[in-house]
Order: sequence, then structure tokens, then C-alpha cells
Amino acid sequence: MVTDSEDDIATQCSSYLQYLPAIYRDDDFVGRFLCIFEDILKPLEEVIENLAHYFDPGTAPHTFVPWLASWVGLVMDERMPEVTRHELIKSMAELYRWQGTRRGLSEYLRIYTGVTPQIIEHIFDPPAQSGHDAELGTSQSAKEEGNAFSFSVSLNVPDTSTKDADVVRTIIEMEKPAHTTYTLKISKQKS
Repeated sequence: MVTDSEDDIATQCSSYLQYLPAIYRDDDFVGRFLCIFEDILKPLEEVIENLAHYFDPGTAPHTFVPWLASWVGLVMDERMPEVTRHELIKSMAELYRWQGTRRGLSEYLRIYTGVTPQIIEHIFDPPAQSGHDAELGTSQSAKEEGNAFSFSVSLNVPDTSTKDADVVRTIIEMEKPAHTTYTLKISKQKS
């Protein structure tokens, strides 16, 4: 007596038979034998079919993200949310293009904190007007104190406990020109 499972085995044929000469396509044993290889290779074929998704930061599997980050020379902070990691990797080529500029620093901090920072560059040329209405940081006394080539970064975040000031400082240090100094102010947004 033949059971259902024996029937399934007897009629089971590999899709690989289509690649063999016609003489082997009708052989039941060859069809079942090729099923072994098909079962082994099927997961690999699925990965190859979806390979483009592995290299896209938006669709890459969680375990693949650190490897993608290493491609662009990025060390990931494990405390970053997964969405932030994906967006940062996706934006790195553009961020490298703007490294050392206000735009690059602003975008990097926006991705990390979720808030666009306020960046004020202090320019120390003699101002066209002096006194109470002069532009912030343009006074001659500030230049004499050695504060030339400096800027200020202000972040108003919803919750200051979720954003690590040390990580923000590290980002600024990586992105700013070497000869510049900065001040950082992280404050909580008013409700």
C-alpha cells in the first residue's frame, strides 16, 4: 500500500530538470536526486534575487547595516534608533560632500537629533555699525580675545535625556574645520 507521503516523493521532481538534456527529464530518480540540490541552493538563490535590497540602506536587513556603514567609513552609535542609522548611511555621500560647512553640520545634526540646529558663525570683521544694534560676534573686542573662527550650535530638542551631548560634540568635532572652535547649547523645547 502506498501512502500519501510516498506518492508525494514519487511525483516530486526538481525544477532543475529543465536544464538537463531531454533524455534525463523523464527519469524519476534524477528528478528526486536534483531536489536535494534544489533545497540546498534555494535560500542562496533567493538572496541573489534580492541582492539589490541588501545594498540599499532603506531596505537592508538589521544585521547588514553595520557592514554598510563601514563602506562609507561611518562608526555607528548603537544607541541610535534603527531609522536614524538607515538615514545616516543613505546620506553619508552627500554629507561627505558638504563636510566642513554649515550645511553639512546642520544636516548631520538634523539626522541624529531629529531637529534642525541653529548654527551661528561669528565673523569678526569690523562691523558697518557699532554699538547696541551690531551683529552678534562682530565686535573688535571679541577678535582681540581670540574668538575668531568660532561658531555656536543651538539645539532645541523635545527631550534632552534622549540626545547624548557627547555624541553631538563628537559629530561637531568630526564635521567642523580643524581651525575652528565652537560652543554648544542643548535645551529642551518649550511645549
